[in-house]
Amino acid sequence: MLGYFRDTFTVFRKYYYLLKNLVQRDLKVKYRRSTLGFLWSFLNPILMMLIMAAVFSYMFRFQIEYFAAYLLSAQLIFNFYNSATSTAMGSVVGNSALIKKVYIPKYIFPFEKVIFEFINALFAVVALFVVLLVTRVPFTPWILLFPIPLVLIFVFNLGVGLILSSLVVFFRDVQHLYGVVVVALNYLTPIFYPVSMLPGWMQFAIKFNPLYWYVGMFRQVVLYGAAPTANMWICCLFCSAAALLIGLLVFKAQQDKFILYI
Repeated sequence: MLGYFRDTFTVFRKYYYLLKNLVQRDLKVKYRRSTLGFLWSFLNPILMMLIMAAVFSYMFRFQIEYFAAYLLSAQLIFNFYNSATSTAMGSVVGNSALIKKVYIPKYIFPFEKVIFEFINALFAVVALFVVLLVTRVPFTPWILLFPIPLVLIFVFNLGVGLILSSLVVFFRDVQHLYGVVVVALNYLTPIFYPVSMLPGWMQFAIKFNPLYWYVGMFRQVVLYGAAPTANMWICCLFCSAAALLIGLLVFKAQQDKFILYI
């Protein structure tokens, strides 16, 4: 296994410029013929936050301080997860023509999609900080730790993306089933509601959702200005490491068969 990691790193260095070019291509394609261009990565989370904040704060009357920042901070994490894993899922199949023509390490494709969505998430972080300033959320030194939960969920997304991109090569129905899973996760993650409103058994069950811990850690340092708890560190690190390890093992075991099914 250590040899596999070493070989993977060596190959990654060799194809670094390909990875860079793929990311640049996706950025150009996303904002092609757009007047505002990259500004949409900043404006989109702001506009979505305004709509959802208006709906949930007035319709459901949740007693949450700094509700706009509470909402956007969780949206940022969930949208990063959803976009990264969904695009990574179809990355191998979507590049089948290129894979059939030349040799390219196939993990480059899901990896590139996760990096691309990470860049978009960083734009959303800028939007979040604007909301924090406008809503006068107190800043503390702990906010400087905000990259840590982002990096941890990046690793988690990469692991899940590797698994999904492997499965969808053999079972195309996975992409449709995953859409249902994402909807379920959206409601099982405390994005727009406080966990305290749930009954006791649901408060316990929701902790088995990895996104619960990533959202919690991100809010802890950004919104609440406090150090992440020991449980947050343990759960986030475990989920990230487990997802990446399983993802690499699954991808390694199946990648040689891709050419027969794509």
